[in-house]
Amino acid sequence: MAHIIAEAGTNHNGSKQKAKELIDLASRAKADSVKFQIINPWGLYLPGEYSYGHYDIKKVLKLRESTVLSDDVYRELAMYCNEQGIEFSSSVFDKNGLDLLCSLDPPYIKIASCDLNNIRFLRQVAETGKKVVLSTGMSSLSDIEKSLKEIEKSGNLNNFILLHCVSVYPAKVEQANLSFITTLKNLFGLEVGFSDHTGDSLAAVMALALGATWFEKHFTTDHTQEGLDHAYAMEEDGLTQYVEDIRTAEIALQPKEDKISDAERYTRKRARRSLYAARDLVPGEILKDDDVLCVRPEGILDADDIDLVIGKSVQTPIRQYEAFTFEKIG
Repeated sequence: MAHIIAEAGTNHNGSKQKAKELIDLASRAKADSVKFQIINPWGLYLPGEYSYGHYDIKKVLKLRESTVLSDDVYRELAMYCNEQGIEFSSSVFDKNGLDLLCSLDPPYIKIASCDLNNIRFLRQVAETGKKVVLSTGMSSLSDIEKSLKEIEKSGNLNNFILLHCVSVYPAKVEQANLSFITTLKNLFGLEVGFSDHTGDSLAAVMALALGATWFEKHFTTDHTQEGLDHAYAMEEDGLTQYVEDIRTAEIALQPKEDKISDAERYTRKRARRSLYAARDLVPGEILKDDDVLCVRPEGILDADDIDLVIGKSVQTPIRQYEAFTFEKIG
């Protein structure tokens, strides 16, 4: 089964209680894991004032600082996840965050797209020997190849999962570039997933059909809250539907030993044609095309038995609309 990551990020807004509410929500939605972001803003951004796209860097820093949780709170959240029956993990952005997360024995370590080319940090992550989910947003194939070559030196490359990602927030389905999932699988031979920033499950279901086995989706308790990720994150109904759609699609994609299900056999009984007498027939008559009706419902001889009937001799009386059998013709 695919692993579905409910991406809480920093949508707790710095509140332990809100973080637990997010865990509860992810558990109710039946995601496999809930993932936070252990961010030290002072080690992530250049100090001072400078141009930062359409964002005010001072406001960004203020928002980031307001969402910092203590190490003890993360330990408590990991325990709470265990109590709620959902796995806990986090994106990490520096060695301190990595060490904290590793101490909590997560099922995987998440590395955000922004750090795909952070070779120094990737070496530290690879050295843990743990499973790593690595997003590939904003990266060319050559960027990905260069980083994977460095990771390979650690001997831990097979523990890496590549998440195809388009770093647009939100992203339209037509921007998803889903065929790149096939490219990643074919070129690197690693497990591949999809970090999904679109508005619904359509792109995810297509990604699943292309072989994606990990999915990451941002969610929140209320997308009208102020913050960097709330606006494009799913609320509970959306996340629940997202998980259900992926699970349903998984079932639909599973190979079946018997192609025809019982439900389809029921339909076939009334929808398939069979062979019936077009008129009353007496023994000795040689059956001609006009003597045979090929109509619904399914009877004894199927429509594709027509060549076994035409030209045969009637052996016993056959009434109009009676089903043909091989015993009645010879």
